[in-house]
Amino acid sequence: MTDVSSSTRKFRAKPRRSVEFTIYFSIIFMLAIPFATASWIAEVFRKKSIFVDGPLARSRAEADRITPVIFSA
Repeated sequence: MTDVSSSTRKFRAKPRRSVEFTIYFSIIFMLAIPFATASWIAEVFRKKSIFVDGPLARSRAEADRITPVIFSA
């Protein structure tokens, strides 16, 4: 009978973000908030609905998009 209790697969830990990455992320997040707020207000008036992503979600998404690009260069 095969022993399935022992596994040879190694699970990789999620890479931890460095302090430098966190600092850059925070700066980009803070700079993106005013622009995200302006675009959120414009979209609320255009769609006449408040069920769109808020300014903090938008600025977080922008920081998530930009910060890895800086570190990949």
